[in-house]
Amino acid sequence: MKIIIAGAGEVGFHLAKLLSYESQEITLIDTNKESLTYADNHLDIKVIKGDATSIAILKDAKIESSDLLIAVTSSETTNITVCVFAKQLGAKRTIARISNTEFINHKDEIGFDKLGIDELISPESLAASEIELLLSQSAFNDSYQFDEGALTMVGLNLSRTALFVGKTVQEAARIYPEIHFIPIAIQRFGTQYTIIPRGDTQFKEGDNVVFITSEGGGQELCELTGKINTEIRNVMILGGSKIGYKTARDLCKDYANVKLIEKDKDRAFDLADELADVLVINGDGRNVDLLDEENLKDMDAFIAVTGNSETNIMSCLVAKSKGVKKTIALVENMDYFELSHSIGIDTLINKKLLAANNIFRYIRKGEVIAMTKLNNMNAELLEFNVKSTSKICNKLIKDVDFPRSAIIGGIIRNGKGHTALGDFRISVDDKVVVCCLPRSIKLVEKLFL
Repeated sequence: MKIIIAGAGEVGFHLAKLLSYESQEITLIDTNKESLTYADNHLDIKVIKGDATSIAILKDAKIESSDLLIAVTSSETTNITVCVFAKQLGAKRTIARISNTEFINHKDEIGFDKLGIDELISPESLAASEIELLLSQSAFNDSYQFDEGALTMVGLNLSRTALFVGKTVQEAARIYPEIHFIPIAIQRFGTQYTIIPRGDTQFKEGDNVVFITSEGGGQELCELTGKINTEIRNVMILGGSKIGYKTARDLCKDYANVKLIEKDKDRAFDLADELADVLVINGDGRNVDLLDEENLKDMDAFIAVTGNSETNIMSCLVAKSKGVKKTIALVENMDYFELSHSIGIDTLINKKLLAANNIFRYIRKGEVIAMTKLNNMNAELLEFNVKSTSKICNKLIKDVDFPRSAIIGGIIRNGKGHTALGDFRISVDDKVVVCCLPRSIKLVEKLFL
């Protein structure tokens, strides 16, 4: 695919990096010479210095033959303008990054597609939604929902008390035949290798395992692994950024006690005016005495979303030391993901990765409805819509020539999720959730064309 990215900031560079690894033809446009030089030196892409709202610059990037334009500059006005121009100049599909979530909430009413914008994404809104989902699934360190929860992906670390540790997948299935979950990826303790489990794969203590669950599967997993899905009532948020604001605004509808700590005095007063149901505190969240004064030890969850990754990590470690059950830290450095569990933080989130996941489904072949990359694992979860022409249509799962480095995690049929086994027949309009390693993605895509 020929893809043009407008904006070489953190989101744009990360997207260019991921897409260039997949041998896509990438052109990156920005006015910042330093950002472009860095990208040009580190990635196999074309760079153009200039304003992406310039028609001459877009033509220089060969916009008329582009398959996808992604506008992710820091200005949503610029992003919208670029997409409108790009569509008129021949771009097949356009995606605009925005920060005002009103645009997403009213996109059908406004008719952005008629203006030439096919999709709107807000990394901040995606991060706030991710936090809310993680709190609702507090026993797990990773979570993602398909079709509003018809199927849910959850990740957890197996302790030695988990009832199926030491057993193979096949043995566990025989002992617990009525369960509503299926393992789709395993990372062994102390390794960076991702295993797609088969019947003879053994569960081991310390494994980081990702499961697909249908209704009731999450509770069954908790019972079999000794995890407790704690009810979250008291939440403390560090940082009044856009993510902090959106998270506090959304959480105060569901949780009894939400506190938000913001260092900047003017910002704190603005937040207090806008968030009537949230207790906003002006102070430095790195101050342990302040956290103690605000009863950190009584919190069920602590969420650190300041602009500084190190502050977020350290404050979450302080919260853990005070007995807070659930900690979530926003980080910018992707390398920190590998450290999250070893240093004791429940979950790290990265808005660049969330935005990239949301965009990636547009470059996959077949009708991809949703997609996410697994944290800390070299694997993707893809939700495909089955067409009448798909090779997989009207076949039993066991009869499909599926690559060994991929696995079907579940099927959604008429809005109901199923953790399907080999005797399940796939029908037209089914939605199939597949977990696969990078080397098998192209083979999987062919099954759904």
